[in-house]
Amino acid sequence: MIKAIFFDIDGTLVSFNTHKVPESTKQALQELRNKGIKIFIATGRPQFLVKTLGDIEFDGYITLNGAHCFTADHKDIYKGMIPAEDIERVVEYTKGHDYPFVFVHDNQWFITKVDKAVEDIAKLIEISIPPVKPGEEALGKDILQIMGYFPTAADEEIFGKILTHCETMRWHPLFADIINRGTSKSRGIDEVIKHYGIKLEETMAFGDGGNDINMLEHAGIGVAMGNASDKVKAAADYITSSVDEDGIINALRHFNIL
Repeated sequence: MIKAIFFDIDGTLVSFNTHKVPESTKQALQELRNKGIKIFIATGRPQFLVKTLGDIEFDGYITLNGAHCFTADHKDIYKGMIPAEDIERVVEYTKGHDYPFVFVHDNQWFITKVDKAVEDIAKLIEISIPPVKPGEEALGKDILQIMGYFPTAADEEIFGKILTHCETMRWHPLFADIINRGTSKSRGIDEVIKHYGIKLEETMAFGDGGNDINMLEHAGIGVAMGNASDKVKAAADYITSSVDEDGIINALRHFNIL
């Protein structure tokens, strides 16, 4: 019996085309809550960017790809900080390279510079661009996530020499969510269900991006949206229709949850 379901936001709950939650999805989420099934957000976004969900109520949140998990009334369940030595190295790295980096801390964020990649990603997922500050602003702070605007070709250098205690949750060829190694949406699921006394086999997860793969593989039932890439679909137990084709409610009906 499914007791908890975890949902990615962009491309899963929220359409990339309309930037809204489809009416069928709103209906499904309300029916789940009416049946006593807990529903959770599992997103790469920080807490302050979870703004596209209207008045839908959730039981808790996994944000920053698992780096910050908290209840609906904002009580912390888990925090995973990036080690200070990695922050020091990446701050030094920004002085000699043009790649923009975003640092997220204490429900705040800033970016080291703005270029076309930053502007394009902001338009794609309809978010604001952080204030521009020097990388040194990150020193001495509890950094929960870094966002890097660099191509996959730079991964080996950055993760091999600079962010050596980190891993990437990349969902775009020019953009990477970066978190402390061992932190992930699947780690977030484990922390959340431990808090609520739910078994892993009683969980279900929906996602569409590269940063959802470990979550789909980990949950009791992993569902990939029809708009997901082949790699994401391969990680899932079931492939539903796209976010714009009532994918969530269709999958819930397929598994007789609704």
